[in-house]
Order: sequence, then C-alpha cells, then structure tokens
Amino acid sequence: MARTLKSMDFQKMPDGLIPVIVQDAQTGQVLMLGYQNEEAQRVTEETGRVTFFSRSKQRLWTKGETSGNYLTVVSQHPDCDQDALLIRAIPDGPTCHRGTTSCFEQLDQTAYPAPAVSFIAELERLVQRRKQFPDEDAKSYTASLFRKGMPKIAQKVGEEAVETVIDAVAGNTEGLKGEAADLLFHLLVLLTAAGLGLEDIVAVLRQRHATISGGVRREE
Repeated sequence: MARTLKSMDFQKMPDGLIPVIVQDAQTGQVLMLGYQNEEAQRVTEETGRVTFFSRSKQRLWTKGETSGNYLTVVSQHPDCDQDALLIRAIPDGPTCHRGTTSCFEQLDQTAYPAPAVSFIAELERLVQRRKQFPDEDAKSYTASLFRKGMPKIAQKVGEEAVETVIDAVAGNTEGLKGEAADLLFHLLVLLTAAGLGLEDIVAVLRQRHATISGGVRREE
C-alpha cells in the first residue's frame, strides 16, 4: 500500500470520517465513494479488503460482506491535505448493489461511459478468467483457444495481422476496424497464454518513452 493510517488526518473532520474514492486498479474506472474512520482504515490495512464506516447503520462494513463482491486493495493514496483517500482496488464482481460495475452508472451503463482503455483492461480480465476457469463457459471461443495451445493462438495473431495490413493498404476503413479489433483480441489471448499482461507491455513502452524523452535513445 502506498501510505498508511498515520498519514490521514481524521481529526480534521467533525465526525472523524474521511471520504474514500475507490478506483479499479486495472481499468481506472471510479467504482464508488464511501467513508472511513480510523478503525475502518485499520481493518482495511489488516485484511486487504476495503472497509468503510456506515453512517446509516453506524458500524463498520466491508464491501462485499453480503454479496461476496469484495474490493481487494492494491494501493492507497491520501490527497495533499490528508483528509481524503483514493484506494486502487481489484473488484471481485459488480461494485454497485444494483449489479453494475460502478455506482456511477445506470443499469443500462450509459450514464458513465468508461474510457476505451478501460474496456481493453476489462477484456483482458475476462480473457485471463477464461484461461483460469476454462470450463466456466463450455461454448467460450477464448477458452477453446487456450485448449488448443500457443501454436494455434500465435497462428491466429499472424492471420489477423496480415488481414489488418491488407485492409489498411487497401484503404478499407470499415474492414480495418474489424480486423484491428480481431488482432487486438487475439494479441491479448497470446499475452495471457505466455503469462504476460498489458502492464508488462506498458512497462516496456514507458521505459522506452522515458529514454527517448531523456535524449538518450535515437528514433529508428
């Protein structure tokens, strides 16, 4: 975790409660807002699961204690005044009690559209689940790819890459969108099969960007 209980100024608030924003650590989507007192923060740190203080029930409650949709803490980040907290977490399921991913979206998921990069992260999470639980959906195309193994997965990436290039060169914009989507999906499957993820690729890009920005690496 980034910083601990000692960093927070609970006494600054009249009721001793600080607002806590929970963000999906993988997609960046804002999931919910709750409140913590010192005890709720302590329990969060001890258990690794986001725990709040309920103002209506006047007691501690761990998100997911009823539904099983816990929020597993990845890191905690106090604001500059130490009177508000951002928690990055991994959700075990829908965060909102209405069954939606975020408390900031309607049931039809139109009120809070997640950024495109967030959807890619959600897709990667689903691909990883298909690898981990291949029998969860017997008709899953993704699970069938994992069963066939790396040679077949790599072959599909190659096929989609060629088709993407063909449509790009031909100026077929509509076709290009579909082929690029297929390529991106199969690349996610390949990375997962290899034990890698988007974070690993982004880490390489960040390193290269930092090197280029520092004037060390030359453009190729």
